[in-house]
Amino acid sequence: MRCFIGIDLGSTTTKAVVIDENQKIIGRGITNSRSNYDTAAAVAKQEALVNGRFHLFRQALATNKALEGQQLENFLAQLERDFRAEQYLEQLADLNETCRRSLESAKFGDATKVVGEALEETFKRITAEAPSMFAPGAKRKSDFFRDIAGSQYLATGETVAKELGTRYDFLLNVFDRSIIEVENRVYAESVRRHLLSALDRTFKAMPETAGRRTQVEAPVKGVLDTEMEETYVIGTGYGRARLPFSKEHIRSEILCHGLGAHVMYPKTATVLDIGGQDTKAIQVDPHGIVESFQMNDRCAAGCGRYLGYIADEMNMGLHELGPLAMKSTKQVRINSTCTVFAGAELRDRLALGDKREDIMAGLHRSIILRAMSILARSGGIRNEFTFTGGVAKNEAAVKALKELVFENYGEMTLNIDPDSIFTGALGGATFAWRAVVEEGKTAEARV
Repeated sequence: MRCFIGIDLGSTTTKAVVIDENQKIIGRGITNSRSNYDTAAAVAKQEALVNGRFHLFRQALATNKALEGQQLENFLAQLERDFRAEQYLEQLADLNETCRRSLESAKFGDATKVVGEALEETFKRITAEAPSMFAPGAKRKSDFFRDIAGSQYLATGETVAKELGTRYDFLLNVFDRSIIEVENRVYAESVRRHLLSALDRTFKAMPETAGRRTQVEAPVKGVLDTEMEETYVIGTGYGRARLPFSKEHIRSEILCHGLGAHVMYPKTATVLDIGGQDTKAIQVDPHGIVESFQMNDRCAAGCGRYLGYIADEMNMGLHELGPLAMKSTKQVRINSTCTVFAGAELRDRLALGDKREDIMAGLHRSIILRAMSILARSGGIRNEFTFTGGVAKNEAAVKALKELVFENYGEMTLNIDPDSIFTGALGGATFAWRAVVEEGKTAEARV
């Protein structure tokens, strides 16, 4: 089947979207934007294609009715968990081998032997714990390998180092020297093997489906045998200049976010995108064509990186900021959205006795006030108004935006898609579809 792919190489995350010939989204993928942008693009694309396989699994199984209703959903959920566990174990084994090579070149003197023993015990324990991390109901703060493995390694390594009487910082040194090498590998050739292994594990985990194994396996293997042809790829995003594409396969962030928002919500007139590195206010016509736009200056204040800095200052996860701010009972005015001075003002507010939740609410309002200024310079807000980007998933930012839009423009339809972080990639995929279907282009861009 022909697939049209958009890749949005952002400053913090890289997203990919795959659509079919009917412009239906069949897959989405996301990864953290490493220093190696080529790898980030390849991993995001691979994740989108894997996600597309699961979409096709659902379609095929629904058609042959081997599994139906909740049993079908439970089977696919278990299959994906088992597949992710297979992936994780391969990467974990790779990390183990890479750490051992790093240890060979390390200069730990007489401690080298015991550090090697600590390394072996650490990986033994985190490998044993791996299945529980992908069990039904298991909660992970991140789905990125570096975050999962790093968290497990650091916690277990500290315990093992104490038990064996060796220095914990030696174990940290080995990890730091190894993780980037492993993180920057693409395991595309393993996908089919992992899916087949996961299929066996899923039948064992769900014995009630064993009697229909033949009927279930046939459509699943049929999907695996179906080639997902990368017909045309369009790249965009903060790091688009680093993508291994010709200029013909590159589109600006503005164009892709404008078109992507239009595809999600055809009546969109104004788009606000708050990403990791910048804020964009875009005005589009009824066809999704950009009429005007404004962006923030070179400063990253008020963007995702600013929130990341605040999370670090508060010793919290980025995903925890919004829920904390939603507990606010008092409005605190934050004067600075400058990343450099935010920490100082934050500490001053805490010293004055302001509650953390009130400070967080004030910070979110300050960010949105900055965005409102950019929107005003672009031509204001017109109905319908679509909010996209990673910050659109932050409930406190959404609350502040709704309040400020109402205060300044009155009642307005505000669109926020749960998958709004993929807006730019969706716009890219749509441009790819248009290039082939409407313009007759055939050139390919490989990642």
